[in-house]
Amino acid sequence: MAEFVDYVVSEGVAEITMHREPVNAINMQLAREVIDAYKRAKDDEAVRAVILTSGLPTVFSAGVDLKIALEFDGQQLRELIEVFYYEMHETLYRLGKPVIAAVNGHAKAAGVTWAVSCDLIVAAREAMFGYPEVNVGLLPAMHLVHLPRQAGRHRAAKLLFTGESVSAEVMQEMGVVNDVVPREEVMPAARALARELAAKSPLTMRLLRDAYMRANDLDYRRGMESMVDTMCLLKESHDSREALLAFVEKREANYKGC
Repeated sequence: MAEFVDYVVSEGVAEITMHREPVNAINMQLAREVIDAYKRAKDDEAVRAVILTSGLPTVFSAGVDLKIALEFDGQQLRELIEVFYYEMHETLYRLGKPVIAAVNGHAKAAGVTWAVSCDLIVAAREAMFGYPEVNVGLLPAMHLVHLPRQAGRHRAAKLLFTGESVSAEVMQEMGVVNDVVPREEVMPAARALARELAAKSPLTMRLLRDAYMRANDLDYRRGMESMVDTMCLLKESHDSREALLAFVEKREANYKGC
């Protein structure tokens, strides 16, 4: 039985709800439970569409648990990435059913990864999106590959290089988010969209989504492997550990460039 994820099916839609308080910080267990829920939805013939959301009122996910990241060396980080990036991508790639992210609150760093890995995104107007990895000595690995394709090279560079957060409406303007609604309307909007998709022929939808995934995969995996190698190398550096320590200890970092 999952500790941090609820799985409920209604009217052909599987709702996967994360609730690892206080901010759905990602550790190996949360990553594994979400992936297992995706696999369950794939094998469930009663499911024709999937929603991923958060059970926390104002947070979708704050990204990788930084306390864990502080303890990790490069190899341990790679082990988490093997599950969170590679296994999740492979599971979603072969799911055969549309997946909607219902982003009810703030999404940061790898928390954005949860959302953009889905096929469609419905976000709360109050939600902020951000890629703060540069400020804590990490790389926004997936987003270096994904975001330039969605938002354009220069707009992506500004977000990834500065670590600043932007509103859901800005993310919609950049083509990352589909729909922006008030927070209380996020789940109704996501459910309405999911049920519309669930009403389609399941065979047609599966073949359509499979073809769509193949057509848009491009060199994603090769790009991800390159970014992950660099990210794990950075994790072994003084500056990466110092950035994380400074963030946790709420002080200025003392970088040495090594």
